[in-house]
Amino acid sequence: MALSEQFLEEDLHPIDIVEHLAEHHDWDFDRIGDDQIAMAVEGQWRTYSITLAWSNYDETLRMVCSFEMEPPSDRESELYELLNKMNDQCWAGAFTYWANQKLMVYRYGLVLAGGQTASPEQIDTMITAAVLSAERYYPAIQLVTWGNRTPEEAMQVAIAEAYGRA
Repeated sequence: MALSEQFLEEDLHPIDIVEHLAEHHDWDFDRIGDDQIAMAVEGQWRTYSITLAWSNYDETLRMVCSFEMEPPSDRESELYELLNKMNDQCWAGAFTYWANQKLMVYRYGLVLAGGQTASPEQIDTMITAAVLSAERYYPAIQLVTWGNRTPEEAMQVAIAEAYGRA
């Protein structure tokens, strides 16, 4: 059964749909308010904190996928150079480092202007893309911050998607 089949007759709030998806995937979640939900999604490298929030003002479903990170201060310029290279390869969403919060963040906004509604498949794809992007670039981030590699060297790890397991 497609994710959207159970919602065909209902006009649900986007955060209600996210809550149903979290239950469907058995993710830990907390409904922070009517317009916001926080989840923990397990990846291969990390458990990612994902927050989705609906803004009526600009009709946007905002997603932030983050994990804690405290790079050595002498590697921050290389980290920012790596982020630019990573973002050059991301077509949906972008990475940034929030130094004050010590968080690596992937963020994306789904604009639903004009009363549009998001399908469960769209939201599920949005969340999945965030986790897959974080997973893809996590080793490169580690190589730059802790392995003293150049951003160019580290990006070689993330150039091609891996298939299967060794």
